[in-house]
Amino acid sequence: MNHAQFSATRRHVVSDLTDTLFLESFFDWMPDVVFSVKDIEGRYLVMSEACVTRCNLKNKQDAIGKTAHDLFPTTMASRYAAQDDLLFGSGKAVVDRLDMTLYNNRRPGWCLSNKQSVYNHNGTLLGLICISKDLTDLTREGLLDHRFADAVDFIQNNFHRPLCLKELADFADMSVAQLDRRMKRVFHTSTGMFVRKTRLDAAIHALTHTQESVAQISVDCGFFDQSALSRQCRQVTGLSPTQLRGKAARNAKIGRNAIP
Repeated sequence: MNHAQFSATRRHVVSDLTDTLFLESFFDWMPDVVFSVKDIEGRYLVMSEACVTRCNLKNKQDAIGKTAHDLFPTTMASRYAAQDDLLFGSGKAVVDRLDMTLYNNRRPGWCLSNKQSVYNHNGTLLGLICISKDLTDLTREGLLDHRFADAVDFIQNNFHRPLCLKELADFADMSVAQLDRRMKRVFHTSTGMFVRKTRLDAAIHALTHTQESVAQISVDCGFFDQSALSRQCRQVTGLSPTQLRGKAARNAKIGRNAIP
């Protein structure tokens, strides 16, 4: 099998494996993970088995067609909906968000949520995929609270400007050292590295979804200059910003030419 044949085979196999029903059944085995697919109106199209007990349903099919406001307390549902609107408006994935959820015992606890928009072959927005992982142990240990979650939100909403560790610590109502220890327990990285990762995630999205210059993206995403973005991009992806943009363009072209 030559490279072209392998690439074609890989695309077809991956397409089959990423069928939402396959993913749904896979996540059904994970009681501490909620996998869901929503349409652009926020209605659940797919939801894994973990939703049944925590949302007080008879079976997971009862979630289909409902929205977060139908299944979760108002405060939780409003936050989920605001994240969805942000995702649909910007196209940028929602990454590492600390959210309150209901655990299987119907008690509130913290989870880590990631969301990605879903498009068809013509580039039309269809909805989103969400994976939320319960942070049961960290919740039990008292390491998660609203002040810490607000500090994480602050980083993710203000990465484009200079961020001082003291400012972030004050926001979380703890010392710089305490914040750093908490970040390492929750995200397995230091506060400074989390800020840099957040900036790089935003820069990669801009590189692969817009035509803005690399220099402008560097400024918009909070990097000191273009060379700082280039260094971090190479360290993490192995590619320069220009190479990364070119690779994304080639992948998009393959996607447009793929057999539906």
